[in-house]
Parts: sequence; C-alpha cells; structure tokens
Amino acid sequence: MSPETLAQRRLGLSSLAVDLVDGNGQTRAIVIAFRKTSGAEQAQHWTRLCTVANALQAELGFPAPAVSISGANGYYLWMSLDTPTPVARVQRFLELIRKAYTPDMEVFPDAASAPVELPPCLDPHSGKWAAFIDPGLGASFADESGLEMPPPLAGQGALLERLERISAKQFQHAFDVLEQAHGAPATASVPARAAAASTDGLLLRDATLEDIVRFLHSKNIEPTFRHLIS
Repeated sequence: MSPETLAQRRLGLSSLAVDLVDGNGQTRAIVIAFRKTSGAEQAQHWTRLCTVANALQAELGFPAPAVSISGANGYYLWMSLDTPTPVARVQRFLELIRKAYTPDMEVFPDAASAPVELPPCLDPHSGKWAAFIDPGLGASFADESGLEMPPPLAGQGALLERLERISAKQFQHAFDVLEQAHGAPATASVPARAAAASTDGLLLRDATLEDIVRFLHSKNIEPTFRHLIS
C-alpha cells in the first residue's frame, strides 16, 4: 500500500475492498458477517458469533479466528486457510456450519466469494470506523458498532500477527465431522455441545476457571485438575 493510499485510508477518504477469490476460483480466506437485525434480541448477533467461534475451536479444532466490528451494525469472523481451496467447497463448509450452529440464520453473507472491506475503514453512512478488536471486548459493541476514531495501525497489526492459519488437514477434518453430523441428524450432537459452551456469550479464550467449573457442574461432571510440578 502506497503512502498516499495509506494516508487516504487513515483520513477515511478511501477503503480497500478485498476479493477473497482468485482467478482460479480458489480462496484462502473466510469472512463471516454477523449483523444486527431488526426484531432480534439486543445482542443476538454477538451471541451467534460466540456460538460459531466456540464451535470452530472446541468442536472442529480450528485456531482462534480474528474478530472485527463493522462501522455500522455488526461483527465479522475472519479465518485464514493455509492452502488455496475451491470456493465451492468453502461455501459448502459454511452452509454446514450455518445449519449446525446457527440454523436461524438464512445465509452467511460475504463469507467466501463477495469482496469485503479490510479494516480499519470508515463507514460513510455512520461516520464510524470498522476495526479488528480483542474478542474480550466484543460484547461492549453489541448495542452500537464502530469506533469514533481510527484505530492505531500498530495495534491492528498486533491483533493479527498472533493468528494461526487453518491447515488443509484441519479443514478436511472439520468438513468430514460436519458432513457426518449433517447426514445423520438423529445422532448429531455437535450443535447441542456448541450451544451449551456459549450460553454465557463468551468466547473460549475469555472463559475463567469458574466459568469452566460451572459449565461442567451443569453437566453433572465433577472436574479433576492435575498440576505437574517440574
């Protein structure tokens, strides 16, 4: 990005729309939008994000995704694939995710093929900035999305540099798990476990020891903690 373009972006005079699909119909990125909708519960879009983010990690073995807020009305989950993957396969995967964990959502917009604006960027209608955020702060934006001021670029980079890519093996495993669960609805227990894990609206990385113990007790499980001292 040239210094002129960077300066324009910082002033909110331009934005960068990223095409997730290359010329061969393959993608290495997945972006799922969770938008606030009229008539829904106040923080339903955040709760949905937590449900999916927790399931991706606890049930499907993915690394933690990135989380961003839009400048207007919601959140985004960002995931990076280590290997270019046909967009049709990614779209199938996303449909399985939707059916398993958020069946009340009709589609996952912008998830695999539509260009998306890369934060930080200014929403011209709301006058607020989209930005990547620490997931622990996500619930505080449930009522109103966006930042009043542009976020520091160094801070944005720090939030992204610790993220891990999804390997081809991890993606295949998750795909197989969802296909099997979707093909056998009578015994599919994945959605129930994911919903239970996110009843407090917390991402896994935000859960305290007390949260974990309380969850285990709700399942009539008595936790045992072993400490290894070297």
